[in-house]
Amino acid sequence: MAESNLQVAVRLRPFNAREKSRNATLIIEMEGSTTKITHPDDKYPVKKFTFDYSYWSFDGYREREDGYLEPEESRYADQLRVFKDLGAGILENAWKGFNCSLFAYGQTGSGKSYSMVGYNQNKGVIPTACEQLFKDIEERQQTDDKDRQNEYQVSVSMLEIYNETVKDLLNLSSFKKGGLKVREHPIKGFYAENLQISPVSSYADIEARISEGTRNRTLASTNMNATSSRAHTIVAINFVQKGVNDSGKNMTKTSVVNLVDLAGSERADSTGATGDRLKEGSMINMSLSCLGNCVKAVADIQAGKSKTRVPFRDSVLTRLLKNALGGNSKTVMIAALSPADINYDETLSTLRFADRAKSIKTMAVVNESPTDRLIREMKGEIDRLQGLLQTQSITPASVIQGISPEKVEEMKKQQEEELKRNEEEMENMKRTWEQRLENEKQESERKLSEERNRQEAKKTIPHLWNLNEDPVLTGMVVHFTPPGNNSIGNTDNTNIVIKGLGILQEHARIENSENSKIFVVCSNQSSKVLVNGKEVTSEKVEMHHNDRLLFGTNQLYVFHHPQDAARRIKEGEDVEKVSFDSAQEEIAQNKGFDMGKTGKSSDEILLQEDLIQVMPMLNEANAMSEELDMKMYYEIALISPQARGLKDGRTEVHIKAKNLMNGSEVLWIKNNFIDRKFVMEEIYQKYFEEGEDDADVLAARIGYPFQIDKEADMMIGTCYLYLQSLCYLMDFADKLTVRNYRGEECGMVDVEVFPLDPTSGAPMIDECVDEPNQLMKKPLHFSIKINKLLGLQLKYKQVWCKYRYFFEEDWYTSNSVKAEINPDITFEKTFKVSAVSKELLNEFNSTPIAIQVWGKQKNAKVDEKRMGMSTRELLALETGATVYGAGDVKKQAAITTTTIHDGAREDHGEIVIRLQAELSKSVLAKEKAQKINAETEKTNANLRRKMDISYSKLELIRKVVKEAKAKEEETILVVRIEYIIEHGRDLPQDQIKILRQKLNQKLAATRKLPDVVEVAVTQPTPIHKRSSSSSSSSSSSSSSSDEAHNEVLKTSTSHLHTLATSSRASRAPTVSSRRSSTVSNLSRRSKKEKKSKICVIL
Repeated sequence: MAESNLQVAVRLRPFNAREKSRNATLIIEMEGSTTKITHPDDKYPVKKFTFDYSYWSFDGYREREDGYLEPEESRYADQLRVFKDLGAGILENAWKGFNCSLFAYGQTGSGKSYSMVGYNQNKGVIPTACEQLFKDIEERQQTDDKDRQNEYQVSVSMLEIYNETVKDLLNLSSFKKGGLKVREHPIKGFYAENLQISPVSSYADIEARISEGTRNRTLASTNMNATSSRAHTIVAINFVQKGVNDSGKNMTKTSVVNLVDLAGSERADSTGATGDRLKEGSMINMSLSCLGNCVKAVADIQAGKSKTRVPFRDSVLTRLLKNALGGNSKTVMIAALSPADINYDETLSTLRFADRAKSIKTMAVVNESPTDRLIREMKGEIDRLQGLLQTQSITPASVIQGISPEKVEEMKKQQEEELKRNEEEMENMKRTWEQRLENEKQESERKLSEERNRQEAKKTIPHLWNLNEDPVLTGMVVHFTPPGNNSIGNTDNTNIVIKGLGILQEHARIENSENSKIFVVCSNQSSKVLVNGKEVTSEKVEMHHNDRLLFGTNQLYVFHHPQDAARRIKEGEDVEKVSFDSAQEEIAQNKGFDMGKTGKSSDEILLQEDLIQVMPMLNEANAMSEELDMKMYYEIALISPQARGLKDGRTEVHIKAKNLMNGSEVLWIKNNFIDRKFVMEEIYQKYFEEGEDDADVLAARIGYPFQIDKEADMMIGTCYLYLQSLCYLMDFADKLTVRNYRGEECGMVDVEVFPLDPTSGAPMIDECVDEPNQLMKKPLHFSIKINKLLGLQLKYKQVWCKYRYFFEEDWYTSNSVKAEINPDITFEKTFKVSAVSKELLNEFNSTPIAIQVWGKQKNAKVDEKRMGMSTRELLALETGATVYGAGDVKKQAAITTTTIHDGAREDHGEIVIRLQAELSKSVLAKEKAQKINAETEKTNANLRRKMDISYSKLELIRKVVKEAKAKEEETILVVRIEYIIEHGRDLPQDQIKILRQKLNQKLAATRKLPDVVEVAVTQPTPIHKRSSSSSSSSSSSSSSSDEAHNEVLKTSTSHLHTLATSSRASRAPTVSSRRSSTVSNLSRRSKKEKKSKICVIL
């Protein structure tokens, strides 16, 4: 027995194209065996981890002529170095008879496959180890003593675990309902029953088996059985050494090497043991969560916590890997890391998992025992099982106490299966290895011959090859399109069989005219075919090399035309490389989304990635809803950060789910939808396995995952409240337009904002300021009051509002009130600022408060017009698509629709006419709305232009006043002010000079004091003091002068107020005052202040 710690290595890959396009920064650094990770935000400390190996493969390499990436700097870890450190040790332990396990762990796209498998000349650990194993076998066979009768046997198996179901990837019959059963053997531990183990004689055989398994996995995925592109894969290499030992006994030494490729670990981080998927019943991620729990529990036990329970039995994955996690195995883990800051959370999660795993100790033993004893033990086991079966055959089921007859029958069946398996194993033991290998070799040669013929045909015959989001599964399915007509459908009667969502019995046809002209045409009006992202209609479309084709909902292929490709290369044309993401981007772009990369920010590129991820899922969800007749429709909704109540951030993808029968709708966040989509697949699979009466299928018709909650909460829309008026201590009152995520108007919010006296708390009167800077470092109290909502639809039961204030995380939420067309809310909140800062003024000027309007939807009644309509017809009504007769739609299974009880069912023609009429009304309403919007936009543009002119005039007057103050001039010509107001520019300097000369001459001649008018700031003190003796004689003239003075004051201040109001209104929707007029405010304040001597000459 050999005790050893689980070896852990981490490996850092270079930036990928996605990370480069987002200008990602490096967050990983390695020194020796230490790995450091830095948070993108510098305020967080650097985290350090130490492992057995820290491999730097980020940079410091060059590419040789043969394509191998070799070190250019000493720190770079190439594939050979990784094999020498990890793979060589695995081989050595296998020769000694130890079980070995190699894990690859990390988020999707972190480089697991590169380390495990590699590509071209950069072979990973698996192919290099297998090649080396057969080289070692060949060398030993040449040097072994023939008297030892040494024999070396290598066999391979391949399985996947998806949704807690085990599937044998080398045996398609295991893909039936339930998959393989996992049993427990008292000595071997857990194993997959009836797993096919294929003898191999070279690495080429192993490679062929792995390719076959991957192809089967791809077919299962694209046939829309529950998709397995995110499944765990285990390749097991069984290595048996037989021979005579020094004592003359026949000995058998056995080693099982498990090569485990785990699904993307970011799913474990996003859900965890209590995450959404587990709470909502999906098993997709449970195995990863259980794996993390087992690693932690084993580490705790070995640290001294003896009472800890290891939950190996909680998932299929952990049961099959029990030996690798603390049992009879030498185990190595490679944790693949992303270098980019955008993947910080996932990378940190991977590092923490690997750090826990390194403390695990395994107790590996040499699996060696006499061959004769193995045969005796197997024979004894067979006799025991036969005896049990005979006893149960004699004893009636009713005699066995505490066990039901059904359970007894199940136990009997299990024992029969185990007996059969043991007999097969004993027969294999009796047969020589050469005999087993010969039988397998014939089948293998047949498959290899087929594969060679297929590869040769690809060089000359046009064909389709599949695209998959998992690069390992891309190109594994090939359909040839030789000259002639090649029909495509979901039955064996067609030339090209494609099964999946939205694929009809007669879906499409590819017409090949002697490889010169090749066309694709839809065979059915209901067929969905896209070529390069554009839908194929009634006309056939010519295809060229590298064209992208989408059949149905998710069957994505690339067309390869060997002759066309050769011509392009000969003419020097660049042949583009097609990927799953680029094809999805093309589809999204043709649907109206901006998928360009030039000039895009990282947030915008991230949004594009979300769309690429969600759009195929959305199409699949709608197709499943249609085929299962769930009466639901899903569409993408892009929600800005402001609509979510945030100051900044990125636009997020949400999904709007709508009940087509009653119109109820709700928004799901992206991850919630993805969770539901995986469960939809499970329901879809059960529908075809169990039928429409299955309990889970029936439950899905009224609940999770397809349906929305009854009386669900829905964000009706958002409006934006600007607080710019507070910069001038002015009131604001307006009716703000509420718009939904589509930008459509769906109501209004009656809102007020007004400043409060910091001492009394009462609304401020006559306290306006001219410049926001006057508020700096002073207290500011104000209230935001929502009076009522206007123009809401009557489909809500309750409504309420909520918003976030600057710099705060909490929401301010009104009471929920009964929904009406114009419900009263009366929600007032007072805010107190101890000292106004520049940052706050900037927020007032630039950042609005997003007020969200929410409603609880009524449990609406089903529209009688929609009773009896199928989901397909309802979708056509929703989207405006054309509906075709049921005879044109060949589904994979019959769908039962609701029967109309009141009146006869409308025939197809009536439905089409009615839908076309409703569609025409919708088009007219849309055109009318667009016309109104255009007129409104034109009016708003004119208003903005006038506001801009008024603001520029006010700024010019301020400039004139500022210049006069700087020159210490006490007078400003009224004609100059009027000229600015009328023409928007100042008087020419020569005219100003002439007018001042005339004024001075007039004053000198009459020696009379001019009447003066204060401008906006103060009432000036008299320029000349009058003697007491002349005061009475001048009383009458003073009275008339005062009247003229007041009239000019009223006119001038009115002009200035108009300009000021227009200026402020250009930056806020509406500015109003509780006071009677701003003119009176200015007058009152002018009596209080005695600072400026700027005057206007009449």
